[in-house]
Amino acid sequence: MKIRTILQICLLSLLILACKNDNKEESVEVAETSFDYNVEQFADIKILRYQVPGWDNLTLREQKLVYYLTEAGLVGRDIMWDHNYRHNLKIRRALENVYTNYRGDKDAEDWKSFVTYLKRVWFSNGIHHHYSNEKLKPGFTKDYLNQLFVETDTKLDGEAFDVIFNDKDSKKVNQAKGVDNVALSAVNFYGPDVTNADVERFYRSKRSPNPDKPLAYGINTKLVKENGKVKELVYKSGGLYGSAIDEIVKWLEKAQTVAENDQQGKAIGLLIDYYKTGDLQTWDDYNVAWTRATAGNVDYINSFIEVYNDPLGYTGSYESIVQINDFDMSKKMAVLSENAQWFEDNSPLLEENKKDSVVGVTYKVVSVAGEAGDASPSTPIGVNLPNSNWIRKEVGSKSVSLGNIINAYNNAGSTGRLKEFVHDDEEMALEEEYGQLADKLHTALHEVIGHASGQLNPGVGETKETLKNYASTLEEGRADLVGLYYLYSPKLQELGLVEDWKKVGKAAYDGYIRNGLMTQLIRLNLGDDVEEAHMRNRQWVSAWAYERGMDDNVIEKVTRDGKTYFNINDYEKLREIFGELLRETQRIKSEGDYQAVEDLVEGYGVKVDQKMHEEVLERNKQFTSAPYSGFVNPVIVPAKDAEGNITAFKIEQPQGFPEQMLEYSKKYSFLPSVN
Repeated sequence: MKIRTILQICLLSLLILACKNDNKEESVEVAETSFDYNVEQFADIKILRYQVPGWDNLTLREQKLVYYLTEAGLVGRDIMWDHNYRHNLKIRRALENVYTNYRGDKDAEDWKSFVTYLKRVWFSNGIHHHYSNEKLKPGFTKDYLNQLFVETDTKLDGEAFDVIFNDKDSKKVNQAKGVDNVALSAVNFYGPDVTNADVERFYRSKRSPNPDKPLAYGINTKLVKENGKVKELVYKSGGLYGSAIDEIVKWLEKAQTVAENDQQGKAIGLLIDYYKTGDLQTWDDYNVAWTRATAGNVDYINSFIEVYNDPLGYTGSYESIVQINDFDMSKKMAVLSENAQWFEDNSPLLEENKKDSVVGVTYKVVSVAGEAGDASPSTPIGVNLPNSNWIRKEVGSKSVSLGNIINAYNNAGSTGRLKEFVHDDEEMALEEEYGQLADKLHTALHEVIGHASGQLNPGVGETKETLKNYASTLEEGRADLVGLYYLYSPKLQELGLVEDWKKVGKAAYDGYIRNGLMTQLIRLNLGDDVEEAHMRNRQWVSAWAYERGMDDNVIEKVTRDGKTYFNINDYEKLREIFGELLRETQRIKSEGDYQAVEDLVEGYGVKVDQKMHEEVLERNKQFTSAPYSGFVNPVIVPAKDAEGNITAFKIEQPQGFPEQMLEYSKKYSFLPSVN
């Protein structure tokens, strides 16, 4: 599971949540630096760059490992493009041919609109917005694009051309209630005639050899219909995406030769076997070995992992992150994982929903050396894996915060949005002094304690089966609530993590409610429902807490000079409310209570107060900084001797965003346009 940051995140240091979360509106201050973190801005996107601290401290062998793993990630990047939409590769290659070969008027507004559209497509790994899932709208006409095609000898015919301009496949992932989510989602995990009922029926028939260790059915397959019968196309060597997977395997085999230790080498070997066979038992064996491989300076994520892009939560998107450990910061934060059992024992969960033994939880702060697929250009700021419930329970999990990514956000500049939406000077002062630390701790608690807490009741199926399309938002909200519950606790001060737990907790609660009820709405078009899993979870947590505390005026809605604010009057009572909701969300997960999760999410997390939304959008117009950010990757350049042996490396920054995207397309295209 992962956390993404969209609006400028407010963390000066290095420990953060994970799971695609992004519950900070804004950066309060910027550290001085000579490194230029900003690359460019277009549409609603800001492109940044990041440094790789710790690189020079690695041995040549370790640098080779990082390089091989980074290449293993990049050679599979086109899988993510095809995952996102069946025409993406064909469209991208046509647009890139125009961009590279057009010699006409590049000062024309239509051309500028074309370039912006292409950059948006690059950023989203396809023609649907990376966060809202809505299809990107070009700022030029069909006739103009045809003209560009003629002048550059570019071919793009039929549906692949028409879909750029029409209303077909308008949403990559459709999570609406009461519709056929599979049929109405453009994501390419299912054939065009496959339905919700087909998917549920197909996977209901699957039986794991060991029911206590259920296999991740669907994680590496596409479901299609042939002669009316549903079948799987497996992502593996010789199977779907085989030509790219063979390249991944080639680089993983190189990485295995320079593994830092036997456990790491064993894990990489199992990942190679999994890519070659597509076998789900091997996938579990790999995840167990990878979770146990905690020694060394280098680690990685590579495969089909997060299921956010699947409307029913079965199939994983391709993703790669290569990371270097920050031992100093990781050591400072080890206190959380060392006390994981205390947090579990003292949580407000029902006793039968608690784990008797929390095992194998590790938490590290790392520096990213390279990303690809679902992690790039829009990157998580933290990750907690593996996602398997039984592996988490019996073996443990790894949580990491991407420290250099967070540092880049912190140094990229502030926009001033925060001051517009805080209720008063006291709230602003708390945010300025404690907000960054509160964010870091919420991230750490969410990942290390939140996702590791609780257990399923005996006989209850996997969450993706019982809670279906609500599984992801329920899990993210549950982990958020664990963090919120403990953020206002003297235990944090006892552990030496804070000097004033009440002020840190107040800053955390202020920021969460402000974002969940107001500021995250700037990401939606007026009239839209909330559909993204993390936005939903922040809204249903905040809205439920607001409603639950109405009688005691726990959270007060204030109108001043025609503007709305939310002021927390009773932080102790709000903590009790968060605990109450945490207990209920864990019960829902533990029991697989679909009706309860549907009522919770649909009742509090989907619909938007349109008057409030209109006001927030109007207040936000004064700010020109883009609400979404992402990154170009540094380039690891090997130096070789006369025999071709690598003797050294240097890290270079790319010339720009278009240059890196074109270089990637040239160097790492291993799939045909139609798969």
